[in-house]
Parts: sequence; structure tokens; C-alpha cells
Amino acid sequence: MSSFVTTLYPTVDLIDSVVFKDINSEGNIYFSKPFLKAFETSNPQIEFKYISISDVDKNTVALVLVQVIRLNVEGMLKNIKVAPFVRKGLGLLFCNEHIKIMFCGNVFLSGEHGISTAENGSKKDIYSEIGTALDAVAANTKPMHAIFIKDFQLASLVHTQSFLNFGYSEIKVEPNMIIQLKPEWKNFEEYKNILKSKYRVKANKADSKSSILETRLFSSKDLETYKHELQALYQNTIDKASFNAQVLNLDTYSQLSTSLKDNFIVKGYFLENRLVGFLTGLVNDNKLDAHFIGLDYELNKSHAIYPRILNDYVRIGIEKQVSSINLGRTASEIKTTIGANPVELSCYIKHKNPFLNSLIKPFLRRIKIKEFKQHSPFK
Repeated sequence: MSSFVTTLYPTVDLIDSVVFKDINSEGNIYFSKPFLKAFETSNPQIEFKYISISDVDKNTVALVLVQVIRLNVEGMLKNIKVAPFVRKGLGLLFCNEHIKIMFCGNVFLSGEHGISTAENGSKKDIYSEIGTALDAVAANTKPMHAIFIKDFQLASLVHTQSFLNFGYSEIKVEPNMIIQLKPEWKNFEEYKNILKSKYRVKANKADSKSSILETRLFSSKDLETYKHELQALYQNTIDKASFNAQVLNLDTYSQLSTSLKDNFIVKGYFLENRLVGFLTGLVNDNKLDAHFIGLDYELNKSHAIYPRILNDYVRIGIEKQVSSINLGRTASEIKTTIGANPVELSCYIKHKNPFLNSLIKPFLRRIKIKEFKQHSPFK
């Protein structure tokens, strides 16, 4: 008999504040009630669930975020390097159309934002209990095709390998692209000074071509005023993304701006008073995480909107005096030109049907992420 007690919550409102204190003593924003509430209330197309796991002393040892969504198999695989017969086989096994998947993690974010554990207790036992809890939730969620647990860095794999005992397959996904900032950089010029000439020219060219753009840090009021323009620009980037589980309702950002204040950043780019691009970012635990961006791709080449956005992430990181910037995944090569390095991520996936799961495993082993050229821009 398990020594743990598992509780399932259908909304974050029902989770006692003590739970967050037990599993989030360091104040990680991604596991705070206001952050989770913003995503839950603004995205009703997703079924949110939360699993808490407590020990025999009734102390919470883990909180698990679950999101049940419908998505298209082809959309999942569109930019993943996989042989045609593998793509066809996975399509057939997953019915070729929309499927219902239970994600453990936040489908809108890249990184370890799905499971938070307390400092005490055996991680091996806790992750094994999470595997059991996810199976129980999946069994009572119908229809259901697959379970997907995302995203884990190398250091976490010693614990997450427990999921293999539950029939999951481990797959590699596109890496997060991380820039490490040096504390002696006090401004963007000092950062550029240690770039090799070729990359310093690129950074200057991006600023020069985009100099006609007016920029503005958005307030909660601005987010409401430009709501439709932001959503349209965001959709532009979603259409080009390598993986798109769901489209975020940008009402989420209005709530985050209200609750997180200066730790949540939205910057707009205007051309002749028309919004043509934006970036978003969140400061958490001395790190800056780039969230979604949006831009008018027809103007991108002439006005260097995306390269300027990358430059501005570096500026914001230096201004906020963070230790690193997570630029997320996708467009990996251009991110390496400003100093980002890949941090590998692993996920776990299984079909709910054990027989079909056994058929899928050989296909999953053949999935490879797209390769990219790694630049070394620093002297």
C-alpha cells in the first residue's frame, strides 16, 4: 500500500495555500496561484486539473499540473524530422485526426513547469507516485488517447526515469536556448563589446534597420486596448512554430500583468502608430524567460523586427540584472548568433491503450529533432 495520499483538484481555487507553501518555498512564480489562475480562467478550451501528493504526515511533497487538450497529430509532427513511413504510422495509430491528450506540464511554456516537489522526501518514490496518479486520472478521463509528460533537463532524468516503468517512451524535443549573462555587463554596449566583429555587425544592423520603430512597455490598459492586434501577431508566429498544442488566449497576459507587476514584461513595436510586433517575458528566480512573441512577417525583413526583439531580450536581461535568459525553443540557429546555447529537454509519452502503446514505441525511437548550426559569437 502506498504511503502517499493523492488529491485531485478541478480548479486551482480549491488548492489550499499551505500546499503552495510546502512545494514552493522559494517562491517560483510558475507554481504560484495567481500564475496558474491566469492560464486556467483565460483558456476555457483546456481542461485543467491539479494533483497534490502528501506524505503520511500530511505534508505536501508534490504538486502536478495537468492539462487535457485536443490537438492534431500532423500539427505535432510538422517540423519534427521523421521518416515518411513513421509519420504515416503514427497518424494511423492516432486516428489521423484530432486526438485527446493529457499533458503533465504547461503546454504554453517550455521547461520544467509541470511538477514541483518539496525539498524533503525520496524523489524516486515521489515520481513513481506521480506516475500512478497520472494513470488514475487518465483512466477517468474519457475519451483519452495519450499521456505526455514535459519537459525535463538532464539533471532531472535520474528521477523521471521512473516513468519508464509505467510504459512511457522517452523522446528528445527541441532544446531551450539559454544565454548566460555576465554580471559585469551593465548595458547593451558592454555586451556587444565582447562579440566577434561579424556578430557585433549583425546586432548593430538589427538595431539600425528597426530604428524607425517606436517601442512601448505595455500596461494592463495597453494589453486590453491592443488585444486583437496582439492576438493576430501572435497567431503569425504560431503558424510558423514547430510544435503547437494550443493557441493561448492573450487575456492570460492581462491577468499576469495585473498580478505580477514589473516581473511580467510586454513590449510593443509600432510602425507609423500601427502595432507590428511584441515580446513578452517573465522574471523568475533571477532568470528572464522569454514567452510568446508576435510580429508582422511581411515587415520583418525590411525592419528587422525579430532580430530587434532578440536584441531587446538581452537589453531587458541586463537591465533586470538576471543571470540568464531562456529564449525558449524554435529558431535555434539565429538565437545562437546572440550567444544562446542549447539545453536539452526530454519528454515522456505513451498511448493509453497498452497494445497500441507497444506498437508506437518503435516509431517514437525514430523521431529526431531538427538539427541547426551552432554559432559562437563571443570573442
